[in-house]
Amino acid sequence: MNKAAKLLACMLLAGAAQTASAAGTGYLFVSSEEDDVVTVLDAQSLQKVEEIAVSERPRWLAFSPDHTRLYVACGDGNSIDIIDVGKMEVVDRIEDVDDPEIFDLGPNGDRLYISNEDDAQFTIYDIASKELLERVEVGEEPEGVLVTPDGKTAYVTSEVANMVHRIDLESNELTDNIVVGNRPRRFALSPDGQELWVSNELSGSVSIIDTDSNQVVEDISFQPEGFRPEDVTPVGILLTPDGKSAYVTLGRANHVAVVDAQSREILDYVLVGSRAWGLALSEDGRRLYVTNGLSDDLSVVDTTEREQLRSVPVGRVPHSVVIDTTGG
Repeated sequence: MNKAAKLLACMLLAGAAQTASAAGTGYLFVSSEEDDVVTVLDAQSLQKVEEIAVSERPRWLAFSPDHTRLYVACGDGNSIDIIDVGKMEVVDRIEDVDDPEIFDLGPNGDRLYISNEDDAQFTIYDIASKELLERVEVGEEPEGVLVTPDGKTAYVTSEVANMVHRIDLESNELTDNIVVGNRPRRFALSPDGQELWVSNELSGSVSIIDTDSNQVVEDISFQPEGFRPEDVTPVGILLTPDGKSAYVTLGRANHVAVVDAQSREILDYVLVGSRAWGLALSEDGRRLYVTNGLSDDLSVVDTTEREQLRSVPVGRVPHSVVIDTTGG
C-alpha cells in the first residue's frame, strides 16, 4: 500500500471511529431559548463540555435513531437545526419551517413531524431532501407531537381548542378530535401503546386516553401543598420504560410529581427550580433531569430518594433536555 492509500485508510478509520463514538457519550444537551445555544454537560460530573450556537429560540430537542444527529426546533429562526453529535456543531438545517414548536421523528428517522404554532398546522418534512411533504390543519396553537412506534399514527395537542388530534399517517388525514383538559401540552405513551398521557397546563392535571377507543378514561389532578391551583401548571411528562412510574413537571408550582402509573396514585412531589418544564430520565432510571425556565438551571433528582441532589446553571430560559445514552 502506498503512502497516499495508507493516509486515506487512516482518514476513513478515524471518521468511522468518530461516528461510532458519537452515540453513547452520556452527555446532556439542554436548549436555552434566550441564549440561542444548546449547552452540553457531562452527566456524571455535570461540568460544561460545550456550548453549541444554533438559530434563534431553540426549544425541542430529539436525537436521530442512531444518536449521531441532534435535531433542534428553533422557533424564531424558523428552522430545524441539525447538530453532528460527534463534532458538537451545527452541520445542516431545514429552513423556512414556520415557528416550529415540538416535533417527533418517524421510527425510521427519515421524517420530521412538526407542530407549527403560528399557523395551526401539523407538517411533515423529509429530512434527506428537506422538502415539505404534507400540511394538516389542526387546532390553534398546536404544541405536543407524538408518533407511534409503528409510524402509523400521530397525536397533536391544540392548546386553544383543548383537544388532542389523531392523524392517520398513511392517509395524512385527521381522524379524531379528543377533548381533554385546558391547554394540553405534552405526551407520553405507555410501553404497550394502550395509554396516551397528556399534560393539561391550565387544568393542573393529566388526562389518560385509551388509544383503542380514543376516549379519556381518567384524569389525575395535582395539588402540591402550599400552592394555589392556578400555579400548578403541568407541562413535561414521561413514563418509565417499564410503564410503572410517571414523572410530571408542574411548571410554576416548582415541583415534579411522581405518579404510580398503574394505581394512578401520586406518590410524591419533589421540589426543584422555578418553573419546572422539560425533563429526561437517565438510562438506569436513577436520575431525573429537569429544566427550570425561570431559575435558569437544571435540577438533578435522585429518583430513589425523591429529592433534588443539586442544580446546575445552563443558560437563560432552558426549555428541553435530552441524554445521549449508551443504548442510542
